[in-house]
Amino acid sequence: MNNVKDKVVVITGASSGIGEETVSLLSENGAKLVLGARRLDRLEKIQQKIGHNVSIKKTDVTQPDEVNALIETAYNDFGRVDVLINNAGLMPQSFLEKNKQDEWNQMIDVNIKGVLYGIGAVLPYMRKQKSGHIINLASVAGHVVFPGSAVYSGTKYAVRAITEGLRQEEAAVGSNIRTTILSPGAIDTELTDHISDKEMKQGIDEVYKDAIKPDAIARAINYAINEPEESSVNEFIIRPSSQNL
Repeated sequence: MNNVKDKVVVITGASSGIGEETVSLLSENGAKLVLGARRLDRLEKIQQKIGHNVSIKKTDVTQPDEVNALIETAYNDFGRVDVLINNAGLMPQSFLEKNKQDEWNQMIDVNIKGVLYGIGAVLPYMRKQKSGHIINLASVAGHVVFPGSAVYSGTKYAVRAITEGLRQEEAAVGSNIRTTILSPGAIDTELTDHISDKEMKQGIDEVYKDAIKPDAIARAINYAINEPEESSVNEFIIRPSSQNL
């Protein structure tokens, strides 16, 4: 069974890490891909590597017009949108006493507003076609709070709440739109590079010393998409076996 083949999948934050690994796996399984990220040069390299059934669009998820343009690219190039993966995210964790307001605002803009802009842009298309799947990347930090994670955890709790609210709303109107929350633990990506609080980064680096590869998350995404339309995989938590957080 391959329900991934020929599905039109839009992915934000597609230029590296979980996004890039997901692009690779879904492409192998025959998906048609529309990739958004701020680093256009990275997207161009991925597009050249895949070679077919892939469109790219420079996209900053904090800008609703750019998110709308990404969804419109999918519709114009492939005629529909079957799956949206809201993958773009930032994790500049810090202790609240450091008062890093710019980083707080950045996390809120990317991790919460970026997800909302994606949902808002794609929902009219999915409702019109009476099908679709929205996959939102949360985090283990959206299930448990620890010192230094207050704002980041707040954004990821919000992603879970937004996704569950979306699930209930779409189930109530019978739109056949599925939702999935995916909460990674320590994954070997660029995410920890955003941490400017040196004291905080030391502790996070200790947690991430046993980080698993992002293909673990890509496989979970592929699984959720591959399930039959009447089955909705609503939530995953995936962390290293050795991670106690």
